[in-house]
Amino acid sequence: MNLPQIRLQTQQAKINMTTTPPQQSIEQPQTELDLQNAKLEMEIERTPAKLTIDQTKAWEDMDLKHIFRRIEEAAQLGYEDWLEGIARRARQGDELMRIEEGGNPIADQAKVNSETPPKEFNIGWVPSHFSVKIHYEPGDVNIKWRHERAIINAKINAPKMDYNPGKVEIQMAQYPDVKVDFENLTFKGINFEMNI
Repeated sequence: MNLPQIRLQTQQAKINMTTTPPQQSIEQPQTELDLQNAKLEMEIERTPAKLTIDQTKAWEDMDLKHIFRRIEEAAQLGYEDWLEGIARRARQGDELMRIEEGGNPIADQAKVNSETPPKEFNIGWVPSHFSVKIHYEPGDVNIKWRHERAIINAKINAPKMDYNPGKVEIQMAQYPDVKVDFENLTFKGINFEMNI
């Protein structure tokens, strides 16, 4: 028995794709840097410390005097003794002038003139306290800085970029196709019949 058949034969479409990948290159040039150091000057002004120690009085207390000091003291002592002698003689002359008033001024004066005054001594320190004089003037240091700013010149270089875009090429490798076959198929019209 011959059954009517319709045969379909299809062919799928095929696409061929060719891709070229993108390429990118980046190069970063170094920054150009120019440094100029400025001068730096330091000035130091120093006043030295001064220490003064005067031991003159301490040496004098130990009777170790300079010859000029000894001469000065001897002259002063001689002058005081001379004034005291003048005053004593004037006083005693006045007493002798008034001898008629009574008393025994000659014997009293002889006794006073022949005796030396008693020596006096108390506790003492050799050398005496604060006989060494100390004077200190502190020193001073003054530091002055003079500096200028450093000169910095920087040239920044932009990066070098190279870019090649990629591409995609699409081609039809195979076009679609449909084939239709008929077997044992008859078309019947109103007044005719036909094999397809």
